[in-house]
Amino acid sequence: MRPLLRVLLLLIAAQLAARPAHAEGGFVITRATTTLRDERYLLNAQVDYDFSEAVLEALDNGVPLTLQMRIQVRPQEAWIWESSLVDLTQLYLIRYQPLSELYQVTRLPHGPRQSFVTRTAAIATLGEIEGLPLVKRRLLDPGEHYLMHIKVSLDIEALPLPLRPTAYLTPSWNLSSGWTQWPLEP
Repeated sequence: MRPLLRVLLLLIAAQLAARPAHAEGGFVITRATTTLRDERYLLNAQVDYDFSEAVLEALDNGVPLTLQMRIQVRPQEAWIWESSLVDLTQLYLIRYQPLSELYQVTRLPHGPRQSFVTRTAAIATLGEIEGLPLVKRRLLDPGEHYLMHIKVSLDIEALPLPLRPTAYLTPSWNLSSGWTQWPLEP
């Protein structure tokens, strides 16, 4: 029994030693609030994008990156099988234009396109979500407490076809914030 235990401990130690000290890249939603304007709640959020080196290299070589923000609004006490009041997906695009040497950020499908000289400025603006229409006031019960569930991820399906297999198989391309919860009280 002891030799088997030693072998298992050595295998576990080898696996831990082979892993990097920290995961490369990732997204964090640091703030999510709502404001009421014209009888509609608008989402204001801050996302810190920490792209991996492989993703930044692709961006700098002209590969457009699509970021997918999933938002659900549910009553705080809702069961898992109950449908959400809101279930929306908002897409954002960041790309580098080598001829103009500008980075562009666009809210898809028809949002305004903003151009930036530096990648840092483009990524910072990409993380500032302001005034995203969320839900009409009349759909929320004033006595009820609601939660916003928000997740941001790199949309691998939107990458150019030759890059997708690498992106699916390489952890540095699997970038996501995971689901986060934020209060929404009418």
